[in-house]
Amino acid sequence: MSKLKLTLACWNYDRMQGLRDGTVQADGIEINYLSLPVEETFFRMARFQEFDLCEMSLSSYTVSMFKSPGRFIAIPVFPSRFFRHSCVYVNAKSGIKEPKDLIGKKIGVPEFQMTAPVWIRGILSEHYGVPVDSVTYYTGGEEEPGRPEKIALDLPPNIKVVPIGDDKTLAQMLRDGEIDAFHTARKPSTFDGVNVVRLFPNYRAIERSYFRKTGIFPTMHTIAIRREVYEKNRWIAQSLFKAFRESQKRAYEDLRQTAAHMAMLPFLNADIEDAIADMGDDYWPYGLEKNEKTLETFLRYHHECGLSKRLLKPAELFAPETLEEFKI
Repeated sequence: MSKLKLTLACWNYDRMQGLRDGTVQADGIEINYLSLPVEETFFRMARFQEFDLCEMSLSSYTVSMFKSPGRFIAIPVFPSRFFRHSCVYVNAKSGIKEPKDLIGKKIGVPEFQMTAPVWIRGILSEHYGVPVDSVTYYTGGEEEPGRPEKIALDLPPNIKVVPIGDDKTLAQMLRDGEIDAFHTARKPSTFDGVNVVRLFPNYRAIERSYFRKTGIFPTMHTIAIRREVYEKNRWIAQSLFKAFRESQKRAYEDLRQTAAHMAMLPFLNADIEDAIADMGDDYWPYGLEKNEKTLETFLRYHHECGLSKRLLKPAELFAPETLEEFKI
């Protein structure tokens, strides 16, 4: 019996190695793996639905759920997770020394709907008293001019968003003081520790403290399937979920090797041991159950930003076939 051929676009993460090299097979599916940078994947899927399934910004996917008809359905796999305290940059002359100094300032962000800034805005609001609507957001290209929102937004009037135009970049504006701070997923080229600095220079300690307090390891990306592909073959959701978990299991095993480092990190073993001590053996969990609190928090932040028309529940994000796990 021939297998269903599906194209998957995803970056070349270690947790995807088994799917990429074919040593992990999804039941009944032949995967054509396209290793693409995340920005390209997101743009091509959100604008043109080019792939059968792909890594997708969790925020972009959530925004898409309010478009009719719904174009995608996700499975609870999270290729990217990231603590984001390290991703708030400020102009050293802006007078911003602590989070509350952000109030009333000009804040750059490549796209208002990006997942990383959703988390940053939510954390700043909930934990540091910086309301989402207390600043003005300037959107556009970080390193190249002319970046628009991938998905058209309809924000409430209390959220102030200003496009920077096609002749400037946010990285340059931050260095020159045209914006006071920057929320981003990618470190700007103008960050030098002198003119452009981090709001939280001791971010590693702060992020570990944040996890110990909240139990949240922020989810950035999910795996989205084109709705029409899923509806024709609903069995693929569970088949894919199983395969992604198996590929991740092998990455866990590789990272726990102690005879030699699998990655070019000098203190890899110590970092793995620290992660397990703080977060448990499954420190990068897939599935709904282990991520419910994290997803509830993200969806609340998404709604508070005006990106969700109503407050969604985590189970609404995913194919129902993946919400319960088969047990013998």
